[in-house]
Amino acid sequence: MKICIVAEGCYPYVVGGVSSWINSMITVFPKVEFVVLAIISDRSQSGKFQYELPNNVSAVYEAYLDDYDWNAKEKRKKVKLNRSQYRALRSIIMNHRIDWPVLFDLLQDEKLSIDDLLMGEDFLRIVEEVYDEQFPQIAFSDFLWTMRSIYLPLFLIMNTDIPKADLYHCVATGYAGVLGSMAKYKYNCGLLISEHGIYTREREEEILKANWVGGVYKNIWIEQFRKMSRLAYDYADMVTSLYGHARELQIELGCLPEKTVITPNGIRVNNFENLPGKQPEDEGFINIGAVLRVTPIKDVKTMIRSFSFAKQKIPNLKLWIMGPTDEDPEYAQECFELVELLDLQDVVFTGRINVREYLGRMDFTLLTSISEGQPLTILESYAAKKPVIATAVGNCRELIFGEEGDTCGVGGILTHIMNVQELSDAMVKLATDPELREEMGNNGYNRAHMYFKIEQMQAKYKEIYKTFTTDILE
Repeated sequence: MKICIVAEGCYPYVVGGVSSWINSMITVFPKVEFVVLAIISDRSQSGKFQYELPNNVSAVYEAYLDDYDWNAKEKRKKVKLNRSQYRALRSIIMNHRIDWPVLFDLLQDEKLSIDDLLMGEDFLRIVEEVYDEQFPQIAFSDFLWTMRSIYLPLFLIMNTDIPKADLYHCVATGYAGVLGSMAKYKYNCGLLISEHGIYTREREEEILKANWVGGVYKNIWIEQFRKMSRLAYDYADMVTSLYGHARELQIELGCLPEKTVITPNGIRVNNFENLPGKQPEDEGFINIGAVLRVTPIKDVKTMIRSFSFAKQKIPNLKLWIMGPTDEDPEYAQECFELVELLDLQDVVFTGRINVREYLGRMDFTLLTSISEGQPLTILESYAAKKPVIATAVGNCRELIFGEEGDTCGVGGILTHIMNVQELSDAMVKLATDPELREEMGNNGYNRAHMYFKIEQMQAKYKEIYKTFTTDILE
């Protein structure tokens, strides 16, 4: 059996989060051959892996959202659309009932010039029709170039050479779901979609907050991502989510309920036993650990501001921000400058680390994200008997308080997003109450062992994979 993992913007180029989950999934099935189809921004990222690939990964293929040679006409031929191809192109741009099979066949032609398609008469004529019907109040030139910028990455992805596999396991909808759907159409293989966050909702949030797009263009971009998700839900044989509310959102966005399955995350809880404890330099400090990528979605600036207020009340607090700072260098620099501006002492940016070397030194951990799925960092904190402070995003509420029937107790403190006062108060509360820290840490530890062991996740996916193949997955 060969499984193709299809991932956008993560494994094996980015550490943590979904990438860690993918790496775990591959390693817990050592007898299964995996290939990775990775969607990245352009060729400048090619081959820059942050993970040592497991032995059962036989190949990594790349698909590019932007490509410097996408208009290399000497390699391609100009294609005049026939009637069915024109109608299919019109169906996706007009957002009518989309004829995906015709589009798949058209865009899988390796000699097709995406440049000619987007700059050609057919595309122009359809865009003019959409403009006249729906957007005559805006400048046509802006509208035309926006439509080209929307369809360029999609058509480049659809023009990707797709490796053959028995099962395509897409770790999101979006562009990954498009590739998985094309593979299902092309090879008549299985298609499994696993969402950690709800891709469509995450893109909506990003676009609504973005400065690079405004007015009606926000709605056009949002609808584009909805189209891609509906395609993935329609073609998928099974769609997994990490928790109940995420499943409800999938159904709301058009996924058939009978396709949906809840598959919680799992970690190697025993890896967080007997961790190194506090070091001599920790004496006198209350250590707060934040395991994250220093990026805007983690809202590190709110974390720093909140810590500043908490430290005014508890001077011996120390904040450890543990994770890469090179994924968004501009944002990371703004965070460094904020620490200096606030004249904050005892804030440490460690960069990339082995979390096991640090987590035992922490008194509690902190997560200030504005969007999450089911954060592995909370589960790892629990496995190390550390309570957490987390914002009410994704599955964080249920991880802290437990799902229905969970009697493990409260594992930390939940706050609203971007709420400096609540986060600061939560830090002070845990810092000043060691008995509460111990109680919450034990509760989280019990929850991790009862519901989130990697062996449980492995058993769940073993059963899922078995629905696609008769091979034994031991």
